[in-house]
Amino acid sequence: MMRKILVFDTTLRDGEQVPGAKLNMYEKVEVAKQLKKLQVDIIEAGFPASSQGDFLAVQEVAKKVGQSDNIIITALARAVKSDIDAVYQSVKLAQNPLIHIVLGTSDIHVEKKFGKSKDQVLNIGVDAVKYAKTLLPAVQYSTEDASRAEFEYLWSTIEAVVKAGATIINVPDTVGFAVPEEFGYLIHRLNDRLKNLDDKVLLSVHCHNDLGMATANTLAAVKNGADKIEVTINGIGERAGNTALEEVVMALKTRSNVYNAVTNINTKEIMNTSRLVSNFMGLDVQVNKAITGDNAFAHSSGIHQDGLLKSRDAYEIISPSDVGLDDMELVLTARSGRHAVKNALEQLGLMPADEKDFEGVFTKFLEIADTKKEVYNHDLYILVENYHALHGNGCERQNMSQHFYELEDFQAIINSTFPSASVKLSKGNESITHSATGSGPVDALYSAITAICGLELELLEYNISSVSRGKEAFGKVKIKVSHKGKSYIAKATDTDIMKASVLAYINAVNSVVVDSL
Repeated sequence: MMRKILVFDTTLRDGEQVPGAKLNMYEKVEVAKQLKKLQVDIIEAGFPASSQGDFLAVQEVAKKVGQSDNIIITALARAVKSDIDAVYQSVKLAQNPLIHIVLGTSDIHVEKKFGKSKDQVLNIGVDAVKYAKTLLPAVQYSTEDASRAEFEYLWSTIEAVVKAGATIINVPDTVGFAVPEEFGYLIHRLNDRLKNLDDKVLLSVHCHNDLGMATANTLAAVKNGADKIEVTINGIGERAGNTALEEVVMALKTRSNVYNAVTNINTKEIMNTSRLVSNFMGLDVQVNKAITGDNAFAHSSGIHQDGLLKSRDAYEIISPSDVGLDDMELVLTARSGRHAVKNALEQLGLMPADEKDFEGVFTKFLEIADTKKEVYNHDLYILVENYHALHGNGCERQNMSQHFYELEDFQAIINSTFPSASVKLSKGNESITHSATGSGPVDALYSAITAICGLELELLEYNISSVSRGKEAFGKVKIKVSHKGKSYIAKATDTDIMKASVLAYINAVNSVVVDSL
């Protein structure tokens, strides 16, 4: 029988402690609504004692998201009466409110942080739980820095707060010090004692990623009896971050035979949640991040692409659709092999009938790929037509390249009052120029390009970053065609950041054009 693991999401509390990631009330509620769609069991909405703004935001989450039986709303309190009162007042309007109390248990915290004896700190924790129980029946107690605590004192603390009424015991690896073997053993020992003390009390874990082992430690804890996991979207959080929700959830799902555990998470909402959190908090997800990174389901190696086209499970253990993506992405680069290029040409109806012609096209493809780094479908149209024109061969889809846009020139005027831009594009034999204003130079450039193309486009994402030690800029955009609802992602590089931005947008526009052919 599969064990049910509760998912406690602390994106809105621990995740929000990342410098610069503070959310306003509207954003906090929107993220909470998405977490509810994701079907997390518990949302930790903030630290209400920290500010009036956070108190009101937690209160709003309780009102607007916590009005159902299938989700618990909580917030963090230190083991002091005023903090506990703030949590109670902010979450009490939820149908299932929970008070979460945290207090240190390691010698470092007890002696150096608090300057008190172990017995004094233990009694502070017990008194805090007893007071919280007069307000709400559900109380979680976190034994901060448990992975560095002396075991018998840690257990004495847990035993005392359980007897005082704690319904969940959370064991944090607060500074990411633990390794999976020892953390798993710690949870095993605590679980054995806790279940003998009171088998209704849940055992939880909260791991940090300072040594890159947060996910591994959390999974080791699950394997050794943990009932609940504390996680964040994209693994954001203090310092190196927390355990990533998506990593643990997909590990439990993919390797269910190992962990014998399941969650209630709707995995098809993982990517939507990841993108919402990334956009609101302004925290980019690293491209090679497990599950939610841009490259998690993208394949550019010719060996991998060949294997995937023959059998998906050759290099893919998770279906992209399981996490809310459309499909795997075969990125055409200079490392792509013949099989991947043939597949792309066949899907576009451009595959030459003669093998010799394909080899010629493939040679030209490699030349373009070495220059452009990434080859798009519109590049293939132009490549094939140019090849056939040069060699005098027929082509079933001649003159398709006249539908695509190429950059001829652009100019951006940057100022604080009236940013504007002019763009000159070519489309076949035609040159088209347009000027526009915008909220900034990039917005003005994109407005001018959109006007030239005559498409109803919405810019969903824009990112510019430096590569190769700042000598080259990498532009990335995501656009949506309003009437279709379909989104397109494209990239480009150039030594000029504005040009990289423009080329990425034109690549995205041409992807839209390809779909209309």
